[in-house]
Parts: sequence; structure tokens; C-alpha cells
Amino acid sequence: MIVRPAQSADMARVTAIYRHHVLHGTATFDIEPPDEAYLSGKFAALQRQGFPVMVAERDALIIGYAYAAPFRERAAYAGTCEDSIYVDPAHHRRGAGRALLGAVIDQSRSQGLHEMIAVIGGAEPASIALHASLGFRHAGRLHRVGHKFGRWLDIVMMQRALATP
Repeated sequence: MIVRPAQSADMARVTAIYRHHVLHGTATFDIEPPDEAYLSGKFAALQRQGFPVMVAERDALIIGYAYAAPFRERAAYAGTCEDSIYVDPAHHRRGAGRALLGAVIDQSRSQGLHEMIAVIGGAEPASIALHASLGFRHAGRLHRVGHKFGRWLDIVMMQRALATP
């Protein structure tokens, strides 16, 4: 498996992975999958701002992606980012998530970011475990804040220092 910065040629596969999670999962609260042009523009903008956008590739196939983005737009939050990570379900539990999130943490740290926040939709246990294994700690839970698939869902907030205070 190779973890590397995302390129425009990866976007069709990235879009397909995210589409699956939108239509079948609760990790994202998107209801309608965005198209490739939207995700391409979003990721290009993040890369221009210096945020990492990474893909995991196995046997020439993109199997997952992760990125960091601004946590909030206000200037006081400039040192804090939020991570997002999605892996093709056929490749779960094979190390891609850990490798991707580890790379995003390292790249975010090297960009001078101070804290990383995980906003885990649906309080997904696998995502909570992945983040905990990479040093994130529980920072809170928001109850019934998203409605998807006919039910109300929580989000779990986790946080990790990127720099020594």
C-alpha cells in the first residue's frame, strides 16, 4: 500500500468511495453524494491552503482517502484543523485507515497546525477506535444532531494535539 498526496486523476475513485459512504453509512451526514467536480474543487482549494489531502493506493487502486481542513473559519481557529477519512468498505480493517490518518496527522503537524479535531458522525465505533489508537481523546458527544436513514444520530468529538503546548 502506498499513501501519497491526492491528484486530479484520483478524483473519480475518491468520489465513488465517498458516494458509497453517503448512501450507505452514517459517518457523513451528507444525504446526497456530491459530484466529482465539487470534490475536485474542494480538495484543490484545501491543497492550495496547505492542508494535506492524501490517498491510499493498493495494486494501482485508490482504496481510501483522508484530509485535514479548517475546523472553523474564524481567525482564532487558524491553528486547529478537522480530519476526514473514508476507506472503501472492501478494504476495511487492512491498515489503510491508520496509514491515511497517520499521514494526515504528520502533514498537518509539519504545516504548523496545533490541534486536530475529529467529528465522528453516527458515533461510528470503528472510527472512534481508529482515532483513539492514534492518540485522540474523547472531547464530547452531541446527541441527536443529525437525521439520516429515518433516525437521529449522535456525533462524537475527539481531539489530538499536533504540537507540544
